[in-house]
Amino acid sequence: MQEVSCHDNLEIVKNLAKLALFFSLSFVIIFLASTGVRFLSLWIEWVCTLPPKDESFLNLLISAAHWALSLALYGALLLSLSYAVRKHYFALMTIVCLIALSFGLTFGILSALEHWKSVPSASINSKPLGERGVMLSKSLNKNETVYVLLNGTAFSQGPRVVAQSGKPMNFQTANPGFDLPQVSLGNKNPWFFNNLSTDIKLNANQLSLRYNAGFIPFLMYAGALIFFLCSLGFVIKFSAWPLANLFLGFLVFRGVLALEIFFNSPEIQDVFFSFLNNKLPLAFTVPFIFLGFGLMIYIYSILVFAAKRRNDDDY
Repeated sequence: MQEVSCHDNLEIVKNLAKLALFFSLSFVIIFLASTGVRFLSLWIEWVCTLPPKDESFLNLLISAAHWALSLALYGALLLSLSYAVRKHYFALMTIVCLIALSFGLTFGILSALEHWKSVPSASINSKPLGERGVMLSKSLNKNETVYVLLNGTAFSQGPRVVAQSGKPMNFQTANPGFDLPQVSLGNKNPWFFNNLSTDIKLNANQLSLRYNAGFIPFLMYAGALIFFLCSLGFVIKFSAWPLANLFLGFLVFRGVLALEIFFNSPEIQDVFFSFLNNKLPLAFTVPFIFLGFGLMIYIYSILVFAAKRRNDDDY
């Protein structure tokens, strides 16, 4: 009996190590890859902005890393829960391991990014896009206004010719306060990806805001969010097809992200404020909602497990 117990303990330790390694690698890979992609996206957006704004390489990299941190948190938790379900790991071990690792990595990377903001960095320079007479338009619709920059994008606030459908061309002199459309480098992303990118950015801003407010507010918010996400592991064992379960888990996690942004919107925050009437700090409302949802799911899962266990014992 003692040998069996030691073997079981050793197996749990091995599984714990495998899960920790899988989560860490998933988190780091997603974080680094998405940081690179986001950095290129911000770089292109900066290059296409007219007039060009002063920006530094480090600021763009930090902004990209903030965005990637939120994506890595959601993505690594989803993949790790799917991995744990496929390997039939002990549920309590999985939850405790993922909560501790995800919070530790998120807090550590966010701390490093916040400290790097104080590091001075030189502004980046790029060659202006387009020569004299370049034509700018937000889209290629026939009713779109076209701007012809007579001195090129290097002097984007200089004289220009404005061409509108059905109207004669209009010459304009220098106008520093006039906004120009971005330089078009191709088709825009589909609505779904733009919406997802925006929600991830808002989540990153919320994590940074809680971090700057102090360790306790960050612990409450990030801990409650991670606790809630880990409780959704039952979705990933909904069917016998792991790929279908992973896709279903992605949809559920996407819904949680949208729900998080909805709860943190100014309109809903005003509703919470008027409803609570200063009985609870406003910053704790969303974490308490996540904790409540997570606890209900955990209790339901325990009751279902106990009912199945009882039925098995009856047979």
